[in-house]
Amino acid sequence: MSETVSYASKFDQSLGRLYGTGPSPTRSEFQRDRDRIIHSTAFRRLQHKTQVFLSHEGRHFRNRLTHTLEVSQIARSIARALRLDEDLAEAVALSHDLGHTPFGHAGERALHRVMEPYGGFDHNVQALRVVTLLENRYAEHDGLNLTWEALEGILKHNGPLLHEDGTAYGRYAEEGVPAGLDLIPTPADLRLTTHASLEAQVAAIADDIAYNAHDIDDALRAGLLTLDDLVDVPMAGPIVVEVFERYPDIAVKRQGHEVQRRMITRAVEDVINTSRAAIAASGVTTVEDVRLAGKTLVTFSGTTAEAEKGLKTFLFARVYRHEEVMVPVRESEAVVERLFAHYMTGADMPGRWGEAASKVDGAGRARIVADFVAGMTDPYALDEYERLFDARPEFR
Repeated sequence: MSETVSYASKFDQSLGRLYGTGPSPTRSEFQRDRDRIIHSTAFRRLQHKTQVFLSHEGRHFRNRLTHTLEVSQIARSIARALRLDEDLAEAVALSHDLGHTPFGHAGERALHRVMEPYGGFDHNVQALRVVTLLENRYAEHDGLNLTWEALEGILKHNGPLLHEDGTAYGRYAEEGVPAGLDLIPTPADLRLTTHASLEAQVAAIADDIAYNAHDIDDALRAGLLTLDDLVDVPMAGPIVVEVFERYPDIAVKRQGHEVQRRMITRAVEDVINTSRAAIAASGVTTVEDVRLAGKTLVTFSGTTAEAEKGLKTFLFARVYRHEEVMVPVRESEAVVERLFAHYMTGADMPGRWGEAASKVDGAGRARIVADFVAGMTDPYALDEYERLFDARPEFR
């Protein structure tokens, strides 16, 4: 990795971990964060959690794990170009989906609905619960004992949670700040009113770049779209026309891969060039300046941001709300809701989960049940549903 700039995060200036550890002779503190995430149970479970298409539909569609690996690769590339700490950017990217439920966003929506009386469910907060409380790989403490900077990135990679006046920020303005943050042990205050490091901002935009291109690829594979459908779509359309003109005679599958590759390359280059200019114009010289800048500095250009917005609108209408997708979405939401309701009775949760739930009720039990359900893989959730209700949902 090239030498970092002054406003990059510095592993030797970290605010540290909740539980002290000795220095490593071979790895930086942010490398250790990355490695702890990769070796966690929650990370392995991502291979059996849905991204957009349910896993039963085929072996070649992306799941949460393959998506996460793609995000981490893009994040590391952008961080290197901006001379940031690549290991911290990668750690945040690798952990950004650890709090996701089975069945993708459908499962998250369902779990949020049933948790609304108890403060709701948010996958970023849940990811913090996973890495601070729920992973139990260490003899001396719960959680992965990540650095403060990694925890900050997990929670705030999409921006602050609060304005300076205490009102909710961004996507939290409608429903308020998620419940449960006061129960999460951290080595220092996560500062809900400030932006996160540039490394965390890189992980966030890498997520957008990855799923824009890869959801198109999966939709093409599923037959929900053709390349011709994309010709007039913002962001993708001009690239499709380029590929058609330059490679008119190659197989359609190869044309699709070329479109995806070019979309990622153009988006990454746009982010690097735009962010360099934004960082320079902002005058930040330290990572603390970045946190207090009052805006996100790692961004698309205005033109690309507008095109990306149009692409998302198209994908929402033509892919995410396509009836072939919505049928299993509705079924999977019902699975999550029914499992939650059953476990709230205090019955049938295995091992430590059942033991913990039996000692509390109300909001305390609900949070334990949510932890258990959120940690399920798609296949395990379906197996549990069949065990409990003697039925197997039909996703077609």
